[in-house]
Amino acid sequence: MQHRTKHEPSSALLEIRLDPGESLLAEAGAMVARSPGLSTAVRLNAGRGAGFFGRLKALVIALLRKFAGGETFFVNHIAAPEAGWVWLAPPLGGRVLHVPVRGEAVLFSAGSYLASAGDLDVKVRWGGLRAVLARESLFFIEASGVGDLWIASHGAVEELVCDGSLVVDSEHLVGFDASLTLKLRSPGGGLTGLMVSGEGVVCELAGRGRVLVQARSPGALVGWLSPLLPP
Repeated sequence: MQHRTKHEPSSALLEIRLDPGESLLAEAGAMVARSPGLSTAVRLNAGRGAGFFGRLKALVIALLRKFAGGETFFVNHIAAPEAGWVWLAPPLGGRVLHVPVRGEAVLFSAGSYLASAGDLDVKVRWGGLRAVLARESLFFIEASGVGDLWIASHGAVEELVCDGSLVVDSEHLVGFDASLTLKLRSPGGGLTGLMVSGEGVVCELAGRGRVLVQARSPGALVGWLSPLLPP
C-alpha cells in the first residue's frame, strides 16, 4: 500500500493510496479528505474473529474509554471498490510514524493509534489496576500479525532499545514490543506513592525489545494551556 507523510515534523498529514480491493482501518475522526470512489463505515474494533462475547467486551471497553478519557474505540473502515486516496491526521501536532508489523506483537498508548492495514489484529488491552491507581491511561492498543501500522506522536519520536531494563516517563511512552514487561511506579517506588499522587509516574520496562518515546507530553500541553483559559 503506497503511503507518504507530508508537512512533518509539526503538522504531519498521512496520505495513503489504495488499489481496488484494498482497505484500511483509521481512528474515528482522523480522516481529513478522501477521493469520492472510496467507501467508509464506522465499526467497533473488537479484533479479528471476535464472537458475540468478544464484541460485547469491546463495547464495554469503548464505553469505559469514553467516560474515562473522552475517547472511544470506534474506527472507520475505508474500502476501495476502485483506486483512490485518503488523507489522515492526528489531533495533536507531531510526527506520524509507519511501523511495519511482521509477525510480532506491539503495544501502543491508546491515543497514538492512527491507522492500520493488512492482516493485523488490532484490539484493546487493559493497563491493569496500577494504571488506575496512578491515574494513567487505562488501556493500550495491541497489534499483532502481518501488516502496516501508523501511529502518531506529540512532538518528535525516538526509538530506544531496551536490553535489560529501561525507565520512561509515562506520558512520553508511545509504544513498545509486547515481549517487554511493563510496570508503573512512582520514582520513590511502592504502591502508596501511586495511590497518593499520579505525579511523576514512570514506566519500568524489562526484557529486550524496541521502545518508542515522544519528545512532548499531552499532559504538559494541557497544564500549560489551562491557566490561560477563561473560567
